[in-house]
Amino acid sequence: MNITIIKNANIYAPEKLGIKDLLVCNGKIVMIDDQIDLTGVKHSMIDAGGLIVTPGFIDQHMHIIGAGGKSGYFSITPEVQPSELIRCGTTTVVGMLGTDGITKELTTLYAKCKSLEQYGIGAYMLTSYFAVPPKTIMQNVAEDMLFIDKIIGCKVAISDERCSFPTKQELLRLINQVHVGGLTSGKGGVLHIHLGALPSRMQILLEIAREYPTLVKHISPTHVGRTAALFEEAIEFASLGGIIDISTGGTKFDEPYKILLHGLEKGVSIEQMTFSSDGNAGMSKKDPETGNLIFYKAPLHLNLQQVQKLVKEGGMPIEDAIRPVTTNPAKNMTLRTKGRIAPDYDADLCFFDNDLNLQNVIVGGIVWMQEGKLVKVGNFE
Repeated sequence: MNITIIKNANIYAPEKLGIKDLLVCNGKIVMIDDQIDLTGVKHSMIDAGGLIVTPGFIDQHMHIIGAGGKSGYFSITPEVQPSELIRCGTTTVVGMLGTDGITKELTTLYAKCKSLEQYGIGAYMLTSYFAVPPKTIMQNVAEDMLFIDKIIGCKVAISDERCSFPTKQELLRLINQVHVGGLTSGKGGVLHIHLGALPSRMQILLEIAREYPTLVKHISPTHVGRTAALFEEAIEFASLGGIIDISTGGTKFDEPYKILLHGLEKGVSIEQMTFSSDGNAGMSKKDPETGNLIFYKAPLHLNLQQVQKLVKEGGMPIEDAIRPVTTNPAKNMTLRTKGRIAPDYDADLCFFDNDLNLQNVIVGGIVWMQEGKLVKVGNFE
């Protein structure tokens, strides 16, 4: 039995709890109290020294096995490494395919989830990719959710020149699949929808939300900050009860934290907005001197950066600023043991100094980062 007491932690659960002690046993939070002491039981001790302690961050949209190349085979991106996640406080990821469902396989994505899980990192996945009909491991989306432990929903794309232009009826059938698969498996079920830049934006989703309000909780539109016009439609979707996902990487009409603040001004609840990185996708830019393309991976740390900006530049209380990367994505993806510091939740924790610099990271009760430096890395790193 692995028992740890974390003392003098300034806890944001995300609610502000103040200075408390945490009791962690076998990777789970067991108790939170003003003072916890154990006698006669072997345990380790960590003194947080008053550091701000939050739930580990959840990134609900990441290309953990890389993404297909946009400029030929040599632009295909590699897999993400555990230490890359830890450096930005990400302790749980939802992996998915993008435009490429051919050279990138769902079985490979599943194996990567299991690999990260062996390190203690929370890892889940969505079945299929941009196109309709969906690509699955079993016979259909519902079967994938029922029989494959890591699959919690499905991915599809609309309003993008690379998508397969699914009809309203086809989207409803996919929502039915994640709904039924989620009910039977107890996973909740979500259809995560990539939104491109075409003028159709998300009108088809608004139609579905108005006609079938009970299905809204199964619809997860992402990249809603791509354009100002798209975000106005996302605000309407939120008014119908939906959760909207703002990408901190990729194309956006303003800084993500400012987009979120705009949503608040328009009446969207902080509990209805999430951040995700779209990290590890393939990116390119021209070298200004040579004119040659430079290839790089989409960054993973922008969720952390935008949370910091919400507090430092947006004046948002910490307890609200961390919701888009903790409780909100946990709710959106139905991750019942993630996103909160409370008994029976996973002991995934981030420690920050008063300037919100990330100092320590604990994943499943195991220390990965200490005083800003990695003390554990993955194999082959």
